[in-house]
Amino acid sequence: MISSAQARTAANLAAASLLALLLGACGGGMSLPSFSSSQPAPEAEPGTGPEMPASIRADEIVGRWGLASFQNPADRARTEAAARAQCKNPYVIGAGSSGGVIMHLADQATPQELRLKGSPSGKNYIGPSGPTPGEQDREIVSFDGRVLITRFIDKDAATRYGNMVYVRCAPKA
Repeated sequence: MISSAQARTAANLAAASLLALLLGACGGGMSLPSFSSSQPAPEAEPGTGPEMPASIRADEIVGRWGLASFQNPADRARTEAAARAQCKNPYVIGAGSSGGVIMHLADQATPQELRLKGSPSGKNYIGPSGPTPGEQDREIVSFDGRVLITRFIDKDAATRYGNMVYVRCAPKA
C-alpha cells in the first residue's frame, strides 16, 4: 500500500519532470554565461539609428483620458462618445521619469515608461526604446489635443484592440 506522503512525492516528481520536458521543448536549451572574452561583442542591429524626436511632446498626452476602441472607421464618432463617457473611470497616462509616458503595452498588466518616437515618414509612435516602428509600438493615427487615436503595429494586437480612442477628461473640479 502506498502512503499519502509517497503519493505526494511521486506526484511532485511527475510534475517536475513534465515541467522540465515542456521547458526543454521550447528549444534553445539553457545557456550559461561565459567568463572568457573569446567571443566578440555583439554589434548593433543594422539600420537602426538614434530615435527621431516625435512632433508630439510627452507632456501633451499626460493626463486623464476616457478610453474606447473601434474596428470600423464608421464607428469613430460613436466610439469617441463612448470614450468620453469613460471619464468617470479614466485611463491615466503619467509622466515618466526620463521624459516618456507611463502606459501599458499590449497584453501587459503593468504600465511602464514608453517613448514618443518620430519617423522619417513624419509618423509618430509610442513604444519602448528601440527601432521605429517596433513590434510593440503603437502608431499615433491622429491627435488634436483633445482626442488621441492610436493603433498597434503588431497585427495580432491591432486586430484584438482595434483603433484606441482616448478622449481627454475635463479637469477635476
